[in-house]
Amino acid sequence: MGKVLLLYASMTGNTELMAEIIADVVENKGYEIVTKTFELDPIDVEELLEYDGVLVGTYSWDDGELPYEAEDFYEELDDVEIPGKVVGCFGSGDSFYDTFGGAANLMADRFEEKDANVVPERLIVDLEPVKEDVIRCQKFAEEFCGMMENKDESRGA
Repeated sequence: MGKVLLLYASMTGNTELMAEIIADVVENKGYEIVTKTFELDPIDVEELLEYDGVLVGTYSWDDGELPYEAEDFYEELDDVEIPGKVVGCFGSGDSFYDTFGGAANLMADRFEEKDANVVPERLIVDLEPVKEDVIRCQKFAEEFCGMMENKDESRGA
């Protein structure tokens, strides 16, 4: 199988819970997964080239903005060429704000601008994942893995 990089930022633990659910599914599908957090781990965008797929999770700050921990990564994406890279974007938000879950959408939009192969659903959960959200996270991870498998088949892997 392939190697997947899972990056996330989580202030309250909600996005971290989503990342754990998604990682479990991806690992159970046979992929090697490396998990890093924007808060604690140095992340060089060139590192994306070492992985077959990338999952990026971020909470939304204030009115749908990227958290400061992810801003440098977001900007540095300009410095890397990743056409066709399978990418999934997810995160938590608070529906109290006018822009719900905007950070996950901003990140997905940036990857699409880089011609990555982005999972169509931008998985956004309102605050802490509940039972239905756990199922949504699992389905999101399965769709990501399906896109990885299709990529492998098209390469003849």
